[in-house]
Amino acid sequence: MFIGVFCSVDSSVFLFAGLGREYALAFAERGASVIVNDLGADIKGGGKSSAAADKVVEEIRAKGGKAVANYDSVEDGEKLIQTALDAFGRIGAILRDRSFTRTSDLDWDLIQRIHLRGSFLVTRAAWNHMKIQKFGRVIMTASAAGIYGNFGQANYSAAKLGLLGLANTLAIEGQKYNIHCNTIAPVAGSRLTETIMPPDLVASLKPEYVAPLVLWLCHDQCQENGGLFEVGAGWIGKLRWERSQGHIVRQKNQTMTPEAVRDQWNKICDFTDATKPATIQESLHSVVSVLSQVESKEEVRANPTVALASSGIDPSVAVGQKLPQSTFSFNHMQCILYALGVGMSTKDPDHLRFLYEGHSDFSCLPTFGVIPSQAAMMEGGLSAVPGLNIDFTQVLHGEQYLELYKPLPTSGKLTSKATIADVLDKGSGAVILLDVNTYSGDELVCYNQFSVFVVGAGGFGGKRSSDKAKAPLPPPRRAPDAVVIDFTTRDQAALYRLSGDWNPLHIDPSFAAMGGFKAPILHGLCSFGFAARHVLKQFADNDPSRFKAIKVRFVKPMLPGQSLQTEMWKEGNRIYIQCKVKETDVVVLSGAYVDLHAASDASPEHPKQGGGLQSELVFAEIGRRIKDVGSELVKKVNAVFAWEITKDGKNTAQWTIDLKNGSGSLHKGPYSGKVDVTFTVSDEDFLDVVQGKLNPQKAFFSGKLKVRGNIMLSQKLEVILKDYAKL
Repeated sequence: MFIGVFCSVDSSVFLFAGLGREYALAFAERGASVIVNDLGADIKGGGKSSAAADKVVEEIRAKGGKAVANYDSVEDGEKLIQTALDAFGRIGAILRDRSFTRTSDLDWDLIQRIHLRGSFLVTRAAWNHMKIQKFGRVIMTASAAGIYGNFGQANYSAAKLGLLGLANTLAIEGQKYNIHCNTIAPVAGSRLTETIMPPDLVASLKPEYVAPLVLWLCHDQCQENGGLFEVGAGWIGKLRWERSQGHIVRQKNQTMTPEAVRDQWNKICDFTDATKPATIQESLHSVVSVLSQVESKEEVRANPTVALASSGIDPSVAVGQKLPQSTFSFNHMQCILYALGVGMSTKDPDHLRFLYEGHSDFSCLPTFGVIPSQAAMMEGGLSAVPGLNIDFTQVLHGEQYLELYKPLPTSGKLTSKATIADVLDKGSGAVILLDVNTYSGDELVCYNQFSVFVVGAGGFGGKRSSDKAKAPLPPPRRAPDAVVIDFTTRDQAALYRLSGDWNPLHIDPSFAAMGGFKAPILHGLCSFGFAARHVLKQFADNDPSRFKAIKVRFVKPMLPGQSLQTEMWKEGNRIYIQCKVKETDVVVLSGAYVDLHAASDASPEHPKQGGGLQSELVFAEIGRRIKDVGSELVKKVNAVFAWEITKDGKNTAQWTIDLKNGSGSLHKGPYSGKVDVTFTVSDEDFLDVVQGKLNPQKAFFSGKLKVRGNIMLSQKLEVILKDYAKL
């Protein structure tokens, strides 16, 4: 039920050909009495006409609704509200929609007067009436320019964000009187947007796709108060503030320095476990806690609200720490030794390509990718990490994820860089997520995530889950598509350990007994290798180039000499797996899967470049331009752009334009550095955009051009593509 009076206030004639008109008609259709206010000014704020308001009133009355027109300026708020009271006797809801054309040529005061001061005056005029009747609904219309900022619109953006601040305070002050105030930031086609959007796009962003939200927010059953919503094209999303945990950079009786701020900058800006303060009280809570800590000389920590237990683990210190870089030099001998360690044998002719360096297709098993990266743990790297004071006799390998970006070489020198991705509190223990990127020269070869469980190290008040963790997945609930049973030998662990895992738990009976095992156990990564090669043979014809990634959870140990049963379910290019000890039916690997590349496709992560792609020519030209004037472009642009080019819906090429570092560069294929903005577009649409055949804004809104990261940096692409670029 809608009750009371609805007033739509605006300063420009074109509103009632768009959002304002749609709001007024929709409210009137549902029984509300409407005041249609329009000064009748042109898009620059000049002139005056009653035509727009009169036309909307006539439409409402023709349909049997109630409406009267008002032509006063929004700065005469009392007159506008009096019109409503004289005509209908009460005020129900006030909508403040002041869409305006680009305002770079208008002075600051005019914009603030019309948008911000006008909203204040009209709302103030209605406020007491709403208080008396114990009901009111106020909708402020902000803008994406106010929320995010927009080049050339400083005055307009300031006024629109000011409306949000005004609405938030009114929501607090009006709540006890049943007066609710919310803010919307609509996207709708109008005379405002037709100058910057293609006509068919303007037509598709109909005002009637915004009006239903406004009607609901004004309904007496709607209890939403103090909300901020983006709305357009039939989509509605709610926004909220987010704040990092932050970091304290001073101590009692010590000077706070800019150097301290600099040194802790990454932690200050880390949004891991970000808080979402919704009130000023919540905002001040951490500050008060900080003062208490500093005055009591407590140890300075990142999150002042988390009390660390005596576990010796402090995630705020440990997360983000980089371990010492490690190098791994190898040749065919290490590849062959690893293959033998995970059960390959000359008894199987298909295994020869992994066991004989003279084979025409001699290859390295994909899961060999864990070997160069494991040095981060095996060489004591974790023991040097601040914030991880743990008992390493209590460390268990919980899960493993490996992803290849290209087939592994059979010899060479690899460099691994490890980072503590996250630390989780599981109560009975702690989970440490260790991300390791392995490179051949500057090229990223593979990525590993080690998930290790530290028994008894929990209870430090940390989070239990992380979006950085590669999650295990259950298999389908049906019979497996394939089952392979393989035998391990009594010496399997003794053989596998020669690949670098020297833990005595896998060879020394007395050490195993101290861990509660009746005999040395098989390495989890050994059974991991068994399972991966089972999938490779069963579903990829032993072709290592088809291997993309593997994820497993280590559930229970198995003993050397036992049989491993691998059950496999094929779902597209993903093979779900579960491994059991054949003799005991005990599950040793669960939540596991292997991702394969399709037989006819190159790896989406490391695609074959070229293949007749039209975009190749454009990037070749960009490369030449960077070589000629790269230093100049770096000064102008200072950003890194990544491009994902698709063909028939699949990623077929990756390019990165680095105009932030050195004298600029163009990278082909995967890029290991940080990018500022990523574009995904088909090869055909990319060329159409570059040649001006496809409007980039239309491509973006239609979903043909997808953008991740700092979208505003896309404006700098014209500097790169020069005359023929339309971005």
